[in-house]
Amino acid sequence: MSKIAFIFPGQGAQKVGMGKDFYEQFETAKEVFDNANEWLDIDVKALCFEENDMLNLTQYTQAAMVTTSMAMVRVLEEKGLRPDVTAGLSLGEYCAIATAGAMSLKDAIVTVRKRGILMEQAVPAGEGGMAAVLGMEAADIEAVLAPIDGVSIANYNCPGQIVITGVKSALDTAMEKLKEAGAKRIVELVVSGPFHSAMLQEAGEKLACELENVELSELEIPYVTNVTADVVTDVNEIKGLLAKQICASVRWQQSVEKMIAEGVDTFVEIGPGKTLTGFLRKINRDVTAYNIETVEDMEAVLEKLL
Repeated sequence: MSKIAFIFPGQGAQKVGMGKDFYEQFETAKEVFDNANEWLDIDVKALCFEENDMLNLTQYTQAAMVTTSMAMVRVLEEKGLRPDVTAGLSLGEYCAIATAGAMSLKDAIVTVRKRGILMEQAVPAGEGGMAAVLGMEAADIEAVLAPIDGVSIANYNCPGQIVITGVKSALDTAMEKLKEAGAKRIVELVVSGPFHSAMLQEAGEKLACELENVELSELEIPYVTNVTADVVTDVNEIKGLLAKQICASVRWQQSVEKMIAEGVDTFVEIGPGKTLTGFLRKINRDVTAYNIETVEDMEAVLEKLL
């Protein structure tokens, strides 16, 4: 029996125009964007559909991404396509939890907006950073980082692509050591902070306070958490995991491997870009991967899966 996973991209996948065709063609999607405008008191439609300087700012990006992906999910549900399990990379985990039925759409969008603000405010500009390490095994990277204080792994994306994070001076040292140890390429990322590092612990604690006000429902289907790459079925674990997720490593490769071990053979990436679909090809080429970022994409996927 084929199992389907819905997976949701994180920050960096955002692009101007995302979700616009869904907004224009489906009342269900329009409602999601219109509600987000009201809940956030931000012009989310202008943020997503029009050229602007705000879409790439963390405090706006995260809410825009969740709004877009969830607008697409609502249309897919209306069409009759539902997943057996969900997962999302970093902020995408909020879409995974909302799609799994544990968090309301409003709480997912409003909470991720607060999360973006907390992450952006957590570390003064220039004090931390992130870099993608290409062409090196995770275990070898861990060994190089072990003696360097203030730097750690942010994302286990896929074989050959690991993101490191931390204090700027420690990051610079780590990049030099990793080059010496055989990394094929290291790309410093243009980000507003050292995300998924210990430097964001205070942001995680503040997010935990915000999450106290969020009412969760029982999960209708399981999701896989970034923090441990385990399947979550107990709603009582969710808030603690989301608070920890801000300063913990994103175990994306391990999450995908877990879903495959649980019988998932079809992955549908929902949201702008094809980042996760690209990672999937490097993690396991035997599974089927689709991405939906346009109405045309959706129609092609529905034709194959329904």
